[in-house]
Amino acid sequence: MGLDIKYPIGLMFTILGVLITIYGFATINDLSMYQKSFGINMNLWSGISMTIFGLIMLFFSRKKKAKAK
Repeated sequence: MGLDIKYPIGLMFTILGVLITIYGFATINDLSMYQKSFGINMNLWSGISMTIFGLIMLFFSRKKKAKAK
């Protein structure tokens, strides 16, 4: 059975990461919003890391599919 969970996980993390990154860029000038995180734009950094993780998962999913053929 060829159930590969890397593809849906990668797709989910990539889509959510891009959305959170866009939100982080949209609120980059709102300093009061990021006062609790010591001025660090956590939406931006977590969105970028989620996007990178999602793309890595998609890459490994594609690599396995190409190898199986």
